[in-house]
Amino acid sequence: MSKIMLLNGPNLNLLGKREPEIYGYDTLADIEGRSRAHAETLGFTLDCRQSNHEGDLVDWIQEARETCAAIIINAGAYTHTSVAILDALRAFDGMIVELHISNPKEREPFRHVSYVEPAADEVIAGHGTKGYTMALDAVAKKLLA
Repeated sequence: MSKIMLLNGPNLNLLGKREPEIYGYDTLADIEGRSRAHAETLGFTLDCRQSNHEGDLVDWIQEARETCAAIIINAGAYTHTSVAILDALRAFDGMIVELHISNPKEREPFRHVSYVEPAADEVIAGHGTKGYTMALDAVAKKLLA
C-alpha cells in the first residue's frame, strides 16, 4: 500500500470548538478517522499529523520525501506566511494537495495569498470537512491512473 501524509497546521487541533460557523463541528479526530477509513478503501495508508509549530511541519514534509507518495496539507495560517513550508514542499517529488475547510479567497484579503499553492498539484477549498475526502480522491485519481 502507498502511504499519504495528511498534515494539519496551527489551530486545527481546535476544530469543533473554534469558529464552528466557519469550520463546522467535526473535531480533528473525527476528520482523521473518516479520512483513514476512506484512504484504506482506496488502497492507501494515511499518516495523520498536526502541529502548531512551523518547524514540525517542515520536518514532516522532509520525512515524507522518503516515505510517502503524496502529501495533503491544510497549513492553516502558515498558508499565508510560510516560505519555509513552500521550500520544503518544492523538495517533495510526490503529489501535493493544498486543502482548506473554508475558502480563503472568499475571506479577509490577507488570506488570499497562498505560499502553498505554487507547490500544489491541486487545491481543494471551501467544501467543509468533506474536502479531506475529496483530497484523498484526487490523490487516488492521479496515483492510480
